[in-house]
Amino acid sequence: MSNAIASYDIGLESMQIFSFPFARNLLTALVVSFSVCILIIATQRWHGRFSLDSDTGSVQKVHKKSVPRTGGLALCAGVLAAAYFDAFATNKAAAGTQAGTGMFMLLIASLPAFLSGVMEDLTKAVTPRRRLLAILASACLAVWLLGASLPRVDVWGLDDMLVFIPFSIAITVFAVAGITNSINIIDGFHGVAGIAIVIILTGMGIMAWRCGDMLILQLTAMAIGATIGFLMLNYPTGRLFMGDGGAYFLGFLAAEIAVLTILRNPTINAWQILAIYAYPVIEVLFSIYRRTMIYGARAGAPDRLHLHSLFYRRCARQRIRGGKHPWMCNAWVACFIATWIGTATACAIFFGNTIPAAFALVLFQFVLYIAVYMRLVRGHWGHCRHPAVILGLRPQPRHGLVDGVLVGSPHAFG
Repeated sequence: MSNAIASYDIGLESMQIFSFPFARNLLTALVVSFSVCILIIATQRWHGRFSLDSDTGSVQKVHKKSVPRTGGLALCAGVLAAAYFDAFATNKAAAGTQAGTGMFMLLIASLPAFLSGVMEDLTKAVTPRRRLLAILASACLAVWLLGASLPRVDVWGLDDMLVFIPFSIAITVFAVAGITNSINIIDGFHGVAGIAIVIILTGMGIMAWRCGDMLILQLTAMAIGATIGFLMLNYPTGRLFMGDGGAYFLGFLAAEIAVLTILRNPTINAWQILAIYAYPVIEVLFSIYRRTMIYGARAGAPDRLHLHSLFYRRCARQRIRGGKHPWMCNAWVACFIATWIGTATACAIFFGNTIPAAFALVLFQFVLYIAVYMRLVRGHWGHCRHPAVILGLRPQPRHGLVDGVLVGSPHAFG
């Protein structure tokens, strides 16, 4: 009898959490985002000379047609509408008011990063350094407006240093900038960045629900709804791109939600959150290492050597015959990334409650990333069992040409 009562209480609590405010926030953001996406596509003949991504010959581009890359405007509009209705339009509980007000503060903080991305989408003239400075400015604004600085990172010794506010702010700004850039890094194929955000924030929402944190739950609902509205026209055929503005906007929201979750919920360890965000974070860190240490190039230099780009060339194009629908190869990349992030998120939620377990999940994803990356670069598993070869510290002994790349040379690890 007691078990039945406990089950009933859990079900009642779930219904209360996923009730009208949650559904309203998600659906409002979805409908507004989708409507603005439709408007952007329908009016591209008038703004196309500014908004179309016509540079199909760039090294990192795979699309063949000019497509508007201003989907970030729709994403921002969807979140803004949900925050407005949550904070002002109706009478609601304090948790709902906090969610709307909190999202407004996040929107204000996101403006430097978002606007720098939009300006790049429209002018193609904003340098990576200026965009990075804008992201850092947004992170600093979030610390000021929301007090969103990391109180801990669950690393021995480092947590003691976070007691000093300037150090805590510096670590927070660095982490927020890294996650924000990581979403832009993986935004190269239809649906990849959008689906990644939906899965990651769904995982964050589930953890917030388990802790009873209504604020984080409502914030994730707004961001997820806006992203789904965009994905309805972005995936699978790619009729609209989120652009740098959208990628920075969603990346910044995801980063700040992670910071606020750690700040507000002592029972959630930082490694558990990192296990959910691991794929994009590893991608951006490895990209910096690859470009600077191996190629001697700038950290922000564009290339076609991300894991998702290699998967597209090695697997999608070779195994899928698109025929009249070449977008099928492009869209298949999102399935690969969604499987990775979805599995990692589920494992982090169910098995990452302790720091050792969560750390093991992060470490496993790092080793798996390197192993899969090297396999895709070479075209075969080869001698990946040697740790130095797996980590790219020593070239593959076997020589030969794979897609025009000399396997066994340092360039094979680019």
